[in-house]
Amino acid sequence: MMRKLLGIKLGMTRYFLDEGRSVPVTILRVGPCVVVQKKTAEKDGYEAIQIGFEPQKEGRLNKPMQGHFKASGGKCFKHLREFRVERSDEFELGQEIRADIFTIGDLVSVRGRSKGRGFTGVIKRWGFSGGKDTHGCRSHRVPGSIGASASPSRVFKGRKLPGRMGYQQTTIKNLRVLDVRPEMDMIAIEGAVPGARNTLIEVSTSKT
Repeated sequence: MMRKLLGIKLGMTRYFLDEGRSVPVTILRVGPCVVVQKKTAEKDGYEAIQIGFEPQKEGRLNKPMQGHFKASGGKCFKHLREFRVERSDEFELGQEIRADIFTIGDLVSVRGRSKGRGFTGVIKRWGFSGGKDTHGCRSHRVPGSIGASASPSRVFKGRKLPGRMGYQQTTIKNLRVLDVRPEMDMIAIEGAVPGARNTLIEVSTSKT
């Protein structure tokens, strides 16, 4: 059974549970995703389906992608993902997969691209403590010494230095589904998920 979907992060709010406790939740719009291609063990060596998310105008696609979508019914999509399944013959080309594959209480993993923070220093990026804040200190927010002078006369790989922070694929596991509204293609998940508003995310049931 297919237990993965693509979606969009809409934002965060809070829910009041039955015991009166307030919890932060993230609202996601998942699906509808459409089956665009099926792959079989006989032809491709493995079982998988390719799904499309968010309609796209045909004129914004190149000729190979237009031909790819015409072979599956003519509907064009902005995002494509391939997911492994046990049997691809259980799905049909053009079939819609919606938010009702999730139920309240499910544990899911959410994968997305984290917020980009730009070029940052070692204090913000790696949590360095920095130098002293006293008079005369000339190394408040610098990384300090990064290597020896005579030997080995180089900087070792992996040294924590200033650089670009964030904008990386991140997965948050075992988040609980608090609400499912299939008619609106929306689910509410307890806790925070990677990315800003309107970030593309991938939701899948956790392997426990």
